[in-house]
Amino acid sequence: MPLQRFTRMYGIKDAKISALLTDPAASTPTYGPAIDVPGIKTFEITGEIEVKTLRGDNQKLASMSALTNVQVAITHAKMSLDVLTAIIGGAVTDAGTTPAQTSTWDLKGATATFPAFKLEGVTPPNGIDLIGGDVHVVMHKLTCSAFPDLGFAEEDFRIASFTADADPLISNDKWLSVVINETAVAIGA
Repeated sequence: MPLQRFTRMYGIKDAKISALLTDPAASTPTYGPAIDVPGIKTFEITGEIEVKTLRGDNQKLASMSALTNVQVAITHAKMSLDVLTAIIGGAVTDAGTTPAQTSTWDLKGATATFPAFKLEGVTPPNGIDLIGGDVHVVMHKLTCSAFPDLGFAEEDFRIASFTADADPLISNDKWLSVVINETAVAIGA
């Protein structure tokens, strides 16, 4: 018997970003190594639809809708230099020795490349109707659509966030995938 095609979804356990390396027209896309989005809090998907209405004879005759954009908004508890590099570019340099080590992310005009990336999020096991199962949401090809929220907050934690717009893959036309697993699997498995 096939799995039921509906479920409750509770929480988010993990999210990872992978650089989109290739998207060939007649083959499978390739991705770089997965980078953890530390302290993932929210993974919210929205879409935009353009509606055209045909009117005549002083009345509505027809309407057509077209998907014009899919966007994701992410919040995460910990700032990550690797995530910043993956979503807007730049470079991370590690230097020094203990106890004076540094890790520096530099964004320069030439390195602010806004590369394409994949984003995958997953519920905790048992965060769905199926005991021991999970749900994965995969955004196959994203580009950052606004500069990430960074900085500090007086007497409080600063939550990092970013938004990205989806494009369909050239290789298979996928924008996003939602996968219900009977048995929980790790991201990328």
